[in-house]
Amino acid sequence: MNTSADLLKELRIDRKAPPPAPPARSRLGLWIGLGIALLALLAAGWFLFGRDKAIEVTTAPTAAIGAGTASASVLDASGYVVARRMATVSAQVTGRVKEVLIEEGQRVEAGQVMARLDPIDADAQRRLADTQLAAARSQTGSVQAQLAEAEASAKRLSSLVQQQLVSKAQYDQAIAQRDSLRAQLATARHNAQVAADNLAVNDIYRDHTVVRAPFSGVVIAKAAQPGEIVSPLSAGGGFTRTGIGTIVDMDSLEVEVEVGEQFIGRVQPKMPIEATLNAYQDWKIPGEVIAIIPTADRSKATVKVRVALDTKDARIVPDMGVKVSFLEAAKPAGAEKKNEGVRAPADAIIERGDDSIAFVVTDNDTVELRALKLGREMGEDRQVLQGLSAGESVVLNPPDALKDGMKVKMAEEAAE
Repeated sequence: MNTSADLLKELRIDRKAPPPAPPARSRLGLWIGLGIALLALLAAGWFLFGRDKAIEVTTAPTAAIGAGTASASVLDASGYVVARRMATVSAQVTGRVKEVLIEEGQRVEAGQVMARLDPIDADAQRRLADTQLAAARSQTGSVQAQLAEAEASAKRLSSLVQQQLVSKAQYDQAIAQRDSLRAQLATARHNAQVAADNLAVNDIYRDHTVVRAPFSGVVIAKAAQPGEIVSPLSAGGGFTRTGIGTIVDMDSLEVEVEVGEQFIGRVQPKMPIEATLNAYQDWKIPGEVIAIIPTADRSKATVKVRVALDTKDARIVPDMGVKVSFLEAAKPAGAEKKNEGVRAPADAIIERGDDSIAFVVTDNDTVELRALKLGREMGEDRQVLQGLSAGESVVLNPPDALKDGMKVKMAEEAAE
């Protein structure tokens, strides 16, 4: 029995006893498996999240350079908008302003009334001239009646003298009186004509009290107020003005540019230009050179150049600052065409090693690295002969971390 009981005790499992220690080789395999699993998880996370993280960039499109067009700037200069037709309108006579009918910014047409002067003196002088004309005409009529009577008397005496019924002395006296009246009639008619001319002058003088616009334009200055005295001979100051206002013909606006003497040889009449107003930096206005003014400024060593703008716009006003780019002359029709390439922003082109490169954004929002062959400088742009096509979007100021094939996001999209 004891023997059976001992055997049963040996077969009993003791659950409180610690498990036997595994071999050392088994623990090493376990750690290796855990490391492989961790690396797999990291790779999967990068593939799912890190790989799709886009770099924020700013892009700009490229533009084609047509063969035979004037696109390259050969000279840049600054100038101002000037009006070739501008006038300070004044009355032709001295007088007191009765009313002013203009305001700054108002458009006026040729012949439109701008102001009226007080016509009191003009009216008085016209009435005097009218009276003098009436008196002269009355005197003419009186002398003319006397002359008619004297001519009839002389005619009767002529027949009586032939019949010896009156003396020759009476006939001679009648002839003398007739001739005298003829002379008086000529004088009276002359005086009447002088009076009529004087009346016409007074009418013109009275019309000069109405100040009219000499041409169509826009009022840029109002110089007089009712009650002030204006005079064409005044030097200004006090209560005496020289003019009513200043008008400008906006169709006569052009640009005057000062070009350095050392560069004036690059400028030719009819040369195409591109003007940019300081107030509207993104607005490019085409035009051409009108003329080179044949005089130089000794103090600044510059020569003035007149430039016409092809665009007439209300935003262009006198004395605005302008930057003018003088462009290469257009090639004649039928000239041999050559590849002019595209125009790309200079900020999109970077140097890596010995190559000039740019990053082009593709349809799937990834970038493609392009090696470029560059041409001439074109202001803030560069001519690209090879490597880019017109209409493609290139990355501006590409970061150093940007690589070929990386995903990008537009800056405006990121802002949203």
